[in-house]
Amino acid sequence: MSQINKLKIFNDPIYGFITIPNALIYDLIQHPYFQRLRRISQMGLSYLVYPGANHTRFHHALGCMHLMQKAVDVLRFKGIVISNEEENALYIAILLHDIGHGPFSHAMEKSIVEEVHHEEISLLFMNQLNVEFNGKLDLAIQVFKGEYDRKFMLQLISSQLDMDRMDYLKRDSYYSGVAEGNVNSERLIQMMNVVDDYLVIEEKGIYSVEKFLMSRRLMYWQAYLHKTSLVAELILMRILKRAKELTLKGVSLPCSEPLLFFMQNKVTIETFDAEKLDLFAQLDDFDIIGALKSWQKNDDFILATLSKMIVNRDLLKIKLTSEKVAIEDLQPLKERFALQNNISVADANYFIFKGKIKNQAYSKEADPIRILKKDNTVEDVIESSDQLNLKSLSKSVTKYYICFPKQLL
Repeated sequence: MSQINKLKIFNDPIYGFITIPNALIYDLIQHPYFQRLRRISQMGLSYLVYPGANHTRFHHALGCMHLMQKAVDVLRFKGIVISNEEENALYIAILLHDIGHGPFSHAMEKSIVEEVHHEEISLLFMNQLNVEFNGKLDLAIQVFKGEYDRKFMLQLISSQLDMDRMDYLKRDSYYSGVAEGNVNSERLIQMMNVVDDYLVIEEKGIYSVEKFLMSRRLMYWQAYLHKTSLVAELILMRILKRAKELTLKGVSLPCSEPLLFFMQNKVTIETFDAEKLDLFAQLDDFDIIGALKSWQKNDDFILATLSKMIVNRDLLKIKLTSEKVAIEDLQPLKERFALQNNISVADANYFIFKGKIKNQAYSKEADPIRILKKDNTVEDVIESSDQLNLKSLSKSVTKYYICFPKQLL
């Protein structure tokens, strides 16, 4: 295939046309590891709340790359020297930043591949691709790991104001219809600059930063931590945990081979070799949904009942509260449910449980968002802003929840 044929364009509903900058990026996008992201939902089970939220991580990764192209253009225009090799490293690192996500992302991480974080798997994929592409990802991996000496390059990929957040807020807002998340990524990128090797936002962009942080806070409460999305993810985690428990006891459950492998074997980052990576690369949302459809008819009451809940969107009841819930408050509910369904009180834990969620739009402990003032000094956005609400956005807000079957109401 000629170089020319590889300079394709994607039509994106948010940015219009996204161009593939070169043949290497095209080949990475074409790779089965990356194509798998077409089968991984960007917002997990949020489509059970927002029917339009069916977009994928593939879509999001391309959007991030597009924003990175804009950022490189703006910084070069302002006199920041970025070599062609560095530019390419930025595109590759942002394109592959989410490649390690499993099916329904966090549900998988907390139940089946519980000791390996998706960022670690992303790095394993990048290293494997680097072997296949004869070392062409060396610099991208260095940047991704934060080992490259130009700090602002990592900040473009992973910080409190990176291309990842700019794309997912805008994209998730668009597909879910939650208008509050719609950030002005174009203007934020236009306001970017680099001072002393740190990414800064010029002072006149401060209102766009405030809007960005507010949008992030609202998207978390209204979409990512929406109580129905939350309870669906918690149920899915329990389904996978139960399936793994049964499998390890020798119960044969119908599911795809890659899913079966991860249910039968404990995998750590040390044992995650090329063979396991290849199996992981065959896992996507369809494995999980296919399994849930089969497991609805399983003899195991817990597995069958929970699987039906997701497939038919007939979920557990979830109540949010600002007060901590005492474990003993749940005991009578567990006993009643166990009696009703002829199961043990221990098994009732799968249906009745408590927990907490946190939302913090801006962290003062993390790498700050720096504002470049007109007198050329740089300060944290919290100090620069005349908005009192920015200080409150840096406070962590905790909510507590309890989940239980509707028939106990």
